[in-house]
Order: sequence, then structure tokens, then C-alpha cells
Amino acid sequence: MKRRTNIQLGTRLLVILFLMGVGLITAYVISKLLFMFKGGLLTMLTLQDVMAFIVPGLVAMLIFYYRPLHVMGLDRAPSWSALIIIILFYLISLPAMNWLVSVNQAMTLPSWMSGMEQWMKATEDSAAETTQSILNIHTVPSLLMTVFVVGFMAGLSEEILFRGAIQRTCEDSRLNTHAVVWIVAIVFSAFHLQFYGFVPRMLLGVWLGYLLVWTRSLWVPIIAHTLNNSTVVIFSYLANKGIVGEDYGDNLGLPADGSLPWLALLSLAASIGLAVWAHCHFCKDVLPAD
Repeated sequence: MKRRTNIQLGTRLLVILFLMGVGLITAYVISKLLFMFKGGLLTMLTLQDVMAFIVPGLVAMLIFYYRPLHVMGLDRAPSWSALIIIILFYLISLPAMNWLVSVNQAMTLPSWMSGMEQWMKATEDSAAETTQSILNIHTVPSLLMTVFVVGFMAGLSEEILFRGAIQRTCEDSRLNTHAVVWIVAIVFSAFHLQFYGFVPRMLLGVWLGYLLVWTRSLWVPIIAHTLNNSTVVIFSYLANKGIVGEDYGDNLGLPADGSLPWLALLSLAASIGLAVWAHCHFCKDVLPAD
């Protein structure tokens, strides 16, 4: 990676954080103005995606590097094999992820941390209320718009910032690549302030991070992220129309009371196996990091 300057990693991360903060404030102010003119929630989310994620990520990398799109992996198209692996991994990992979600949601903290637990539950309830409002879709135009905003725009913007900017910036240091992937995944999950889904979201971030490491194409984790979000939107729409059950797919992999989660464990083992195979498949063809 050919840098414009020799700014240290800590300073570069502070620059990204500063730009993100400015973007969040700008998005908040404009959102308030939009509400005055009956601006919609999806419009607000799109504004946040652009101002707080996409612009800060791109501007920061433009400051740091001569070829920011190349460094981020935005100039590399995904291969067909990558698309197939993304879909297979999503389907295979679904029972394991459902089980991890249920385990994470059952988390309790010690009594001396009751104040933190109440705060965590309050943020979770607030996020759930917002999510329910977003997914209250009953028409095809609303479905398409929600898939675009919640699926594509959220996937694009978050990957540009977390994987394209933060992860690639951290990789351009003496930090171990595996440590970078996991640290960025933890930050990615913590940023959502939904602690009762922290573990599965962190593991999703790990998968997305390794996809970028292996393929050097940011479009691969963008597509994987978009698939994950869009599927939730589509099944919510189908449930609202009565075509599928309200919890369709969410209980796959959950064991009966007192029994071992055999399907989830099998799913976990198969997911790890597919990830190892994907690493071997991608890394034999991809060029070294530059």
C-alpha cells in the first residue's frame, strides 16, 4: 500500500473516527430537518449510511493512500465462485447462527452489574422497536425500497467503513492479520449497541473480514452482508403477508428443551469446514496484499 503520508496507525484511526463523528452529526441535523417535512425513516437511514459511513471511509482512505479504491478492494470484481460460496455459507450456517442468537439472548449479568444490564436491555428494546417499524412492510414497492436501504445500502456503507477503511488501514501496520479481523469484528458488533445479538454479529464480522483478506475484493463482503440483511427483510415481508410463519427460519437449529443442539453443532462444523476450504480456494488465486 503506497501511502500519501507516514501517519501512524493510531492517528489514522482517529481521523476516521473524527470524520465519522462529523458525518453522524451532519446526518442527525439533516434528519431533524427531514422530519419537519415528514421525511421517512428509510430516508434517514440512507442519509446516515452515506454521511456517517461511506463518505468518512472514502475521504479517510483518499487522505491516506494514492490509490484508495485499490487499497480498499473496490476495484476488484467478485468471482462467480465467491458468490456461490457466500450463498452456501449463509444457508449452511443458518442453524448455528440461530442457536448462537438464542444463547446470546439468554445472557444474564451478575447482580452487581444490574445497572449495565438494564441499560443493555433498554438499548436492545429501542433497537427492536426501530427494527419492527422498518420491517412493517406490506407492499412490493416498500419491500424493494427496504431491501435497497436495509440490505444493499447498509451492507455497502458498513463494509466501506469497517472493512474497507478500518480493517485495511489496520492491515497496513505491524498488527497480525487475524487479530485485525477479530478486533474490527468486535468493534463492528459493539457499534450496533445490540448486546443480546453481539456474538452472532461479531462472528458475521469475522466472516466478512476474512472474505476481504482472502479475496482482496471489498465487493465480496458487501454482497455477503447485503444477502444477510436482505433475507431478513424478505422473510419479514412474507410473514406480514401471511405466506410464511412469523418466526419462519428463526427456529431452525434450536433444540428441544433439555436436548443437545445437534443440527446447530453440525451446522457449525460444516460452516468451519466450508470457511477453511474457501480460504484454500481463494488464496491460491489472489495476489499478495499491496
